[in-house]
Amino acid sequence: MKSANSVTFLCLVLLAVANGSYAGEIVIYWGQNGNEGTLSEACATGNYDYVIIAFLLTFGKGQTPMINLAGHCDPYSDGCTGLSSDIKSCQAKGIKVLLSLRGDTGSHSIDASEVATYLWNNFLGGQSASRPLGAAILDGIDFDIEGGSSKHWGDLARLLKGYYGMMAKQGKQVYITAAPQCPFPDAWIGNALTTGLFDYVWIQFYNNPPCQYTTGAISNLENAWKQWITSIPADKIFLGLPASSQAAGTGFIPSADLISQVLPAIKGSAKYGGVMLWSRYYDVQSGYSSSIKSYV
Repeated sequence: MKSANSVTFLCLVLLAVANGSYAGEIVIYWGQNGNEGTLSEACATGNYDYVIIAFLLTFGKGQTPMINLAGHCDPYSDGCTGLSSDIKSCQAKGIKVLLSLRGDTGSHSIDASEVATYLWNNFLGGQSASRPLGAAILDGIDFDIEGGSSKHWGDLARLLKGYYGMMAKQGKQVYITAAPQCPFPDAWIGNALTTGLFDYVWIQFYNNPPCQYTTGAISNLENAWKQWITSIPADKIFLGLPASSQAAGTGFIPSADLISQVLPAIKGSAKYGGVMLWSRYYDVQSGYSSSIKSYV
C-alpha cells in the first residue's frame, strides 16, 4: 500500500507533466536598454525560443533606414555589425532571431516594394555592401505597428513571403510575425492580419484594460483571446505580457496567477503558441521567464 507521501509526490509529478504537456514557447524583445545584457547572453539563458531585435525605426518614403538599439551599438558608424556573431550564436542554439519594425515614433509611410527589397538585402538572405547587423541572416521580420498609417502592411508581408523560396534554398524560413494590441481588430495592422500571411501573432494584453487581466478577473482577457484565435488565420497566437509591473502601465500578471488561472484557460486552444514578454531588460530584473518557463 502506497504511503500518503508517495501519493502526494505522484500527484505533483502528474501535475507537472500535465502543465508541460504542450511545449509552448517564450518570445522576448531585446535591444531597447543598454543594461539588459548582450544578445548572446539573452540566448544563453535557455529561456527564449524567439528573440526579437527591436527596432528598425526609420524606413520607407525614400528615407535612409535606421535601426535603433538604445545604447547597445551605434548604427551611424556601422557599429552594430558586431551583432552578427551574437545572432549566429543564438541560431546555433535553435533560437529564431527576428527584426522588429516599429510603427509609432518611427517614420513608416511605406512603399511596400521598396521596404521589402531593403529588408531582404540587408537583414534576410539578399546581398548588400552595408548590412547593419553584419553578415548574419535573420529568421524573419516582426511588425510592431502602433501608429501612423494602417495601409500597405499586408502588401509588405506578401512581398516578404515571396522570398520564401530563396530562403528555403539557404535552409531557412522567412517568419512573418506581428504584435497587435488586444482590442479587436487592431487599429493599425488589423487588415493585414486577415491575409493569412503571418505565421505568429503575439498580442499585447497590456495597457488595454478592456481586454487584459486584472487581479482575480480573467473574463476580459479570455473573451478577447477567443475572438483573436477564431478570427485571425495565423499558425499560432501568443499571449503578450509585460515581464514586470514596471514594464507597462497596466496588465502585468504575477507568475502565480498566470500559472494557476490564465494559462489553464487558454492553453487548450489549438492555436496557442506560448507567451511573449516585453522586454529583456525587465525580465533580467524580475526573472519572470524563469518562473513561468516550465508551465508555458
